[in-house]
Amino acid sequence: MSASDKPRRVHFQSPEYLVERLDAIAALFDKDRTDLLVEAIREYIEETADSETFQELVATKYYDDQLEFEAVKQLVGAESAQRLRLLKADLEGEPLDLGAPTDVDIYGDDATTVETGDGDER
Repeated sequence: MSASDKPRRVHFQSPEYLVERLDAIAALFDKDRTDLLVEAIREYIEETADSETFQELVATKYYDDQLEFEAVKQLVGAESAQRLRLLKADLEGEPLDLGAPTDVDIYGDDATTVETGDGDER
């Protein structure tokens, strides 16, 4: 179990009828109320995080400096967060911290030249 998997006690209030229904479902499936709540929260988070609307909201708030990069990583994952960071840097005109290109001829000896006629305008 990693540190992020360590159980954490959370206290919240809920309408009584929801707790009663949850307990009935838990009894039906012979499960613990907590297990059902954790499962429901996990499913909600996964569904929400995958939605286009959520992704756009995170991007907008990040670009407007309303969210820090670490929060973005928690919300959309490291890969998507890195992509947003690169796009933000590009939008802000900051250098992307990429290595300088090498002077390697990418075509090698396979380069083909094409001669155009006098009337061709391209």
